[in-house]
Amino acid sequence: AACAITLDAAQLAELCAPALARGRDFAVVEGAGGWRVPLNDRETLADVARLMGFPVILVVGMRLGCINHALLTAAAIRADGLHLAGWVANQVDPDMTLVAENVTTLDHLLVAPRIGFVPFLQPLSVDGVADCLCLDMLSGVASSPRPES
Repeated sequence: AACAITLDAAQLAELCAPALARGRDFAVVEGAGGWRVPLNDRETLADVARLMGFPVILVVGMRLGCINHALLTAAAIRADGLHLAGWVANQVDPDMTLVAENVTTLDHLLVAPRIGFVPFLQPLSVDGVADCLCLDMLSGVASSPRPES
């Protein structure tokens, strides 16, 4: 039998609070599935991001359609009132042609710096991905949530 789980944006944001309250130099709160993934009948993952108020890093899966996906998602992030702090090119399709040209196009069209290019990694590892990122580019970005208005 299938188990139905109801997700709630405020509850998800609250579950992150204890980890974020600990001393840290940098925190990443990762979404799953995309900006408009529904959590329930009225909320999406974007609602969790809005509640937390952190700057956003967009991960672009490099494959056919990635330019359209990236530009639409960046527009949705801005429309939701959040700051796109940077983006990462993630080569999910090892056979994609014109990867460099697509990355260059996104460098010109996205109004945020590229903070990394993650090639198709075999085997995939956290350290391997970390070596492909330049998080120093985010040093001027606020690392705490916006104050409530």
